[in-house]
Amino acid sequence: MKKNLLMTGAAVAMMALSSMANATELRLSHQWSNKDIRHQVAQMIADDVAAADVDLNIKIFGSKSLFKPREQYKPLSRGQLDMTVLPLSYAGGQQPAYNLTLMPGLVKNHDHAARLSASPFMEALEAKMAEDDVMVLVHGYLAGGFAGTEKCITHPDDVKGLQTRAAGKAFEQMLAGAGASIASMASSEIYNAMQTGVLNAANTSSSSFVSYRVYEQVKCYTPAGDVALWFMYQPVLMNKSTFDGLNEDQQNALRAAAEKAESFYLEEAKMQDAASAKVFSDAGVEIAEMSAEDFAAWRALAQETSYAKFVAEVPDGQALLDLALAVE
Repeated sequence: MKKNLLMTGAAVAMMALSSMANATELRLSHQWSNKDIRHQVAQMIADDVAAADVDLNIKIFGSKSLFKPREQYKPLSRGQLDMTVLPLSYAGGQQPAYNLTLMPGLVKNHDHAARLSASPFMEALEAKMAEDDVMVLVHGYLAGGFAGTEKCITHPDDVKGLQTRAAGKAFEQMLAGAGASIASMASSEIYNAMQTGVLNAANTSSSSFVSYRVYEQVKCYTPAGDVALWFMYQPVLMNKSTFDGLNEDQQNALRAAAEKAESFYLEEAKMQDAASAKVFSDAGVEIAEMSAEDFAAWRALAQETSYAKFVAEVPDGQALLDLALAVE
């Protein structure tokens, strides 16, 4: 009897090991800590796929432990990486069209961003991704705002003469057009630059403003609200051949997990903007609000600077820009 029980136990263990050996493992890379919203989105997908019990596991490599932040798209397109959460503009060198996903004034608010993700504009970008054997699993945009050490920034006139840090080349072009002097640096360097007087103003994401404690150095904060200038598309991407190589149950599990994660991403992104405003307000920083008229003034300036530069540099740039601007 004891011998039979031992043999049965061994057989169950062997079956479990066999099942684990047969399971497909996908590698997902990103640059953030496990507290970041983008990691949370990735973890949701991994957890839901595991719970679906379809012999599919997703192993997450966060904090740029597998690839450097700007070096993830190429290995993804070559099948050396299965999945990533990536600001798509990082791959603007491979596909210049992707620079439209970090363009001032192109997105007004989070709901507008969601409409863009479901529009012919995004279909055109996804067609370019398909050329690189890449596909989108989860759409998502994160927003940002302005902070000033001396005054509030809501209108282009407010940055004239200021030493300003911008998030992205297109934003630098627009702010220079408004008369600002540009200081290029990582968002992690904003605090010290303001502390030493190198910077008077900065533009970055809501989460970066909080995580780098910029509220300790500024007089006024203009968060993303009903309208905002700074939106960056940061989707969960997957190698298309890898996805196509999965069985139907595995593909369905991934799609279901991605749909749930996308809804979470949108709502959490909205909450992050509101949370950042509270952090700054609690620290005694004045909170400013960008009006629809302010937004229109920024977009008009962007059309003369950033948009014009993009159209001049990208062969199908005008057509892509028109698709984006057509989304109300």
